[in-house]
Amino acid sequence: MTAFDAALPEALAGERLDRVVAMLCDVPRSVAGELIDAGGVRVDGEVRTRKADRLEEGQRLTLDVPEAAAELIVEPDPDVPVEVVHEDEHVLVIDKPAGLVVHPGAGNPTGTLVHGLLARFPEIADVGESFRPGIVHRLDRETSGLLAVARTAEAHAGLTELLRVHDIVRRYRTLVWDHVTEPRGQVDAPIGRSTKDPTKMAIVVGGREARTGYEVVRRYDEPVPATELVCHLETGRTHQIRVHLRGIGHPVVGDPRYGGVRQTLPAPRQFLHAEHLAFRHPVTGAPVEADSPLPADLQAVLATLHPA
Repeated sequence: MTAFDAALPEALAGERLDRVVAMLCDVPRSVAGELIDAGGVRVDGEVRTRKADRLEEGQRLTLDVPEAAAELIVEPDPDVPVEVVHEDEHVLVIDKPAGLVVHPGAGNPTGTLVHGLLARFPEIADVGESFRPGIVHRLDRETSGLLAVARTAEAHAGLTELLRVHDIVRRYRTLVWDHVTEPRGQVDAPIGRSTKDPTKMAIVVGGREARTGYEVVRRYDEPVPATELVCHLETGRTHQIRVHLRGIGHPVVGDPRYGGVRQTLPAPRQFLHAEHLAFRHPVTGAPVEADSPLPADLQAVLATLHPA
């Protein structure tokens, strides 16, 4: 990565932030958007995460720039595991293991799910963005479970639209600290980059709208108070479930970034699993539905707990 630090010239005054970053870095606007989302762009010393912000002449732009377009070339890797739970000519549903990054990015140039997908389904190379072909939504590295992948441009456009209008059912299983008292509820709070740490997300005034529904599955008393939840995503913001649950005082067990790691209940990773995915097929309109059982490492955590 190369540091870029300069005042905005008159010629770029009034342009959108993502367009300016794309032009200055000589990368596609989608890549510029990723850099902005990651908190890697500052204007006059402040992190900016709104791609549509208009810039003024003389404002100081500071960012980290991808070294070369070659970084965006993704080579197939047959050694990356890909578990397919649904397959047709347009759409795949993948059951992603914990520890696997979905697509290349800063610090993860190889060994991602996309590399494995390209080895098995080379036709996705021209579907969507070059560095994340076929990908329409993501799971964090340490979150396991289901995600949809487009094999054709038609499916990519259709799945993207379903996500935009919140017409995909995404259900997650999680374990949080302490007892959640209400049997069900919804967290409706905007999410954006933390002003204290741009590598984290937070509930912030002026952030993007975000809604997470939850239902209590089981409460536990021993050896520590904890609650097993099912969460439903209405929106799909970065780290949404983790940020929202921490925001109501119940961080996800095993989550080091958002206050979920405690010695009284060891966990191998953040306890978050995408267990159910359902949507109308973006081409045929037929229902597509998939379920993923709770992985063994998370089952082992539950086995140490005793219900309330």
